[in-house]
Amino acid sequence: MKKLARKISGTGKSWWVSTLRWLAVLFSLGLVLGVATLFALYQLIDVPSANADFKTQTTKVYYSDGKSQIGSFATQDRESIDFEQMPETIRAAVIAAEDRTFYDNEGIDFKGILRAVRNNTTSGEITSGGSTITQQYVKVLYLNQERSYSRKVKEAILSLKISRQQSKEEILQGYLNTIYFGNGAYGVQVASKTYFGHSASKLQVDEAAALATVINNPSYYDPYSEDVETRMMPRYRYVLSGMLKAGAISQADYDKYAEKLPTFKKKTNSGRYKGTRGFLLDLVRKKLVGLGYTDAQIDGGGLRIVTTFDRKMQNAAVEAVRESRPDGLKELHQALVTIQPGTGAVKAMFGGDDFLKSQLNWATLGAQPGSTFKVFGVIAALDNGFSLKTQLDGNSPYRLPGSSVTIGNQGDSGGQSFGRVPLERATEESINTAFVDLTVQMEDGPDKIVKAARDAGVSERALSVYDDENVRGVVTSLGTEVIPTIDMANAYATLAAEGKRSEWYVVKRVESPEKRVLYKHDARPKQSIDEDVAADTLKALQGVVSNGTGTNGRTVCPTAGKTGTATAGPRKDQHVSSSWFVGTTPKLTTAVMYNRGKGNEDLEGYMPTFYGGQYPAKTFANYMNKVLDSSDCGSFPPPANIKADQGTDYVAPAPTCGDGKRYSSSAGECVSTVPDCKDGETLNKGKSKCVKEEEEEEKPEPTPTKPTPVKPTPTQPTQPTPTQPTPTTPPVTPNPGGGGPAAPSGQ
Repeated sequence: MKKLARKISGTGKSWWVSTLRWLAVLFSLGLVLGVATLFALYQLIDVPSANADFKTQTTKVYYSDGKSQIGSFATQDRESIDFEQMPETIRAAVIAAEDRTFYDNEGIDFKGILRAVRNNTTSGEITSGGSTITQQYVKVLYLNQERSYSRKVKEAILSLKISRQQSKEEILQGYLNTIYFGNGAYGVQVASKTYFGHSASKLQVDEAAALATVINNPSYYDPYSEDVETRMMPRYRYVLSGMLKAGAISQADYDKYAEKLPTFKKKTNSGRYKGTRGFLLDLVRKKLVGLGYTDAQIDGGGLRIVTTFDRKMQNAAVEAVRESRPDGLKELHQALVTIQPGTGAVKAMFGGDDFLKSQLNWATLGAQPGSTFKVFGVIAALDNGFSLKTQLDGNSPYRLPGSSVTIGNQGDSGGQSFGRVPLERATEESINTAFVDLTVQMEDGPDKIVKAARDAGVSERALSVYDDENVRGVVTSLGTEVIPTIDMANAYATLAAEGKRSEWYVVKRVESPEKRVLYKHDARPKQSIDEDVAADTLKALQGVVSNGTGTNGRTVCPTAGKTGTATAGPRKDQHVSSSWFVGTTPKLTTAVMYNRGKGNEDLEGYMPTFYGGQYPAKTFANYMNKVLDSSDCGSFPPPANIKADQGTDYVAPAPTCGDGKRYSSSAGECVSTVPDCKDGETLNKGKSKCVKEEEEEEKPEPTPTKPTPVKPTPTQPTQPTPTQPTPTTPPVTPNPGGGGPAAPSGQ
């Protein structure tokens, strides 16, 4: 070995030459070892039988108990056809989309693999694969959807073997008969009928290019998505350009089809999505895709999906909404979402009456939250030096400092002018002008309110600082931006959890057909709002329900909440766009939203009353009282009574007291100025004090005498002349005890 080492290093060579020689030897050994390993694996790994799972297993979705079934996802709809029935258009389109070296490679695209290794190494996880058509075919037909290097190695070996055992035509035929095209369609024949209403043999160039586009990501490139043009068009053109480059179409064909997607057949919905449960299934599916599950796994993988939805609460939600809403208003929409504080688990969700009639889920779409958004103004204020006693200007109209713009009170506050008020009362009475004044008083107030909303759990995409007539953001707390109903519920749940935020979720657990756990949600609450801030905010919100605008939202348990009535449109032509109540008990948080039409239509004059303190608050109370256990309510944390170091504390003006009373600041009320005399005493009104009764008996008073002026004699020394009593009758003086004239003096 020493001789071999010296031979590799060389004699009399510099260190860097020796290093290069060693690196070359090690690389050669590694290459030989890799080839040997690949050869060994090639010999050891046999082509297995086609997946049993591939032949179809239904994925089922359950309530949180894991026993009661909500529904199921589409089973595999498949119809195989011969290679001759597949027109050249679809063959060329799929090759242009998925594997442009298909006819030249041996089942593996080594450049694609190196590119995928680089991407996966830099990202730290298996994110991409550079797979050929052969590899995709192998993965669907023989393997599972696991993301690991071992599966990728096995996939590569099997692809090499399949490439040598089958012709390119056989591989392409098998691929086009097995690949998933979305919406329950497996294989090109069913996909053609699903999207275009005819067999695959009749596919035109643009139709074939569209189907090849869908293969890459059936969920994202879903032809029935609302923004289908924006999503599909870039990759659709990529496919057409690949067909042009390969000579499958002419430049004239490209120019003809590149500007517009083909016309898709109207979607036919499965009955399993009928009613309110369709919204639950649709949301669960979207979350599964977000967790990395493919459409093929979701629709035909035989999975068991256990959700967070509580069966009793879900039924109660549907019942409460239908009981509480006004009759006969077909354009009226409602949303209701319940979240468990501390975990983020969505326990119930009402997004609409029938998913098959409208796929718009108002629980996830939401609307302008109006004054329910003021809670974030309270949080921001308490977190930045203000308190519930901070004095605010509740006058209406309110003129913005340095501006000609005025803002008035409206909505749940009743539109009146309140004068100077503390923040706590401004919250209870939902006083718009007071919250505008609060925003003005806070440095960078709009940004701090938005941050508070983000910290509480409102998604980033729903937040912005409102700007109107160059008055930046002063109305941010009034809820002018569209916020998902589910986000508002989650934000209030953060308060109920004493400031700990949890991301909301609906997928609790995913199991294999054999009930092996493939995924389990891990709730990780984060302290995003100070505990004292959360406690004082809850105190203000409890005041809303106990004696403010939200009294209709009272439940059998301690309740904190906020009403909201939103307006939309230009300042001079605004209309009521939505009506809300968001409330929480110590153990459950629920948001209720009403809107109309496309989501922004006028509720005024349409609903009997449109204020959030009416139908939404009553819906909330109806539902919560069905699901709450009055013997196990829990309790809110005691208020922290945060002291302010910003702004001015509100001091209530002394009330006007009636006659004989004055206001006592120590007693906090009007008190009598007339003393309460004891037994044996009587009130001396003149002296406003109590005296003994004997002191008040009638007593003669001396008759006042009036001296007679005496003139001095000029010639004699001045001496006083003796005063003589006048012969007239003495004067009469009032008797303090009442009655007739007093007796003469001296008698």
